[in-house]
Amino acid sequence: MVAGIAVSGLLPALPVARYDLVLLYGLLLAVLARRLGWDRPGDTRVLLGCHAIGLLFELVKVRLGSWSYPEEALTKIAGVPLYGGFLYAAVGSYVCRAWHLLRLELDGYRPRTMAALAAAVYLNFFTHHWLPDARWVLAALLLAATTGTWVRYTVGDTHHRMPLALAFALIGFFLWIAENAATYAGAWSYPDQLDGWQPVSLAKFGAWSLLISVTFVVAARTRPRPA
Repeated sequence: MVAGIAVSGLLPALPVARYDLVLLYGLLLAVLARRLGWDRPGDTRVLLGCHAIGLLFELVKVRLGSWSYPEEALTKIAGVPLYGGFLYAAVGSYVCRAWHLLRLELDGYRPRTMAALAAAVYLNFFTHHWLPDARWVLAALLLAATTGTWVRYTVGDTHHRMPLALAFALIGFFLWIAENAATYAGAWSYPDQLDGWQPVSLAKFGAWSLLISVTFVVAARTRPRPA
């Protein structure tokens, strides 16, 4: 997705708006991933869920001025281009692919507790505009809830494991890297980037480390339960 956004910024002037082209590109990627077997039927449900969750997130945050999509497009609703949901779906696709390729298994996972905390994390990103920001409290609760939860994965013939909290932090870090690349390519702009690109705040690293819990919970619900 980031590569497609970057290439779209290099194209000459076209009769189709860039955001509309990126939406078509996202749809093409989704169809291609399904045809090639990268995404399975259960994965497609995860992607649709992430797309819907992401679009709602975008609609609220753009309205509140957290970031913006300055270019015009036919496929913009309330200032948000519809391709924005594909950015969240891409994260869901990554989690699903990692689950298949690395043969992920979870030990000590607490699905109900994690679902409740992930919902609280998601809501806090909205409510902190009016109420006290509870992200540090939620981070502590997530750390407590994931204590003793291990992600087992396989690379080649070698088995490994890591704490689930560490997995969240690592994914959050690389999403922060991707966010820097995406904003540089003009996918969206934070207020301090409107007059010229600036590196994305490190605070977004922490935000992604929390927000990935939402994607993880959605993906985990479609995985087979151990016998």
